[in-house]
Amino acid sequence: MTIKPGIASLSLLALIAFAAPASADTLLIERAEQLNQAAVPARGASMAQVEARYGAPAQRLDPRGGQKSQWPTINRWSYPQFTVYFERDRVIDVVANQAVSSETGPKPAIR
Repeated sequence: MTIKPGIASLSLLALIAFAAPASADTLLIERAEQLNQAAVPARGASMAQVEARYGAPAQRLDPRGGQKSQWPTINRWSYPQFTVYFERDRVIDVVANQAVSSETGPKPAIR
């Protein structure tokens, strides 16, 4: 059985025309990537070093954890552009804050 070239091309054209366009969510990480690594505290820096370089935080959030010795206390300091996470008194991570509510990114810190 042979398929005529006209029917094959018509079938291919119909398949392409009715195929659903591929789509995916895009995370807005460009701003976080643009955040200069020198502009945020380095991992391992102490609380005193962070405060000396970046000033007092806009908000010191309530510490989390520390109920057991296996669960270290996590302190969080919020600055306008980023939030710093400390394990005991050392930086373990820095997260860029959302610029506007419509931006897809990390949710605001739990108070």
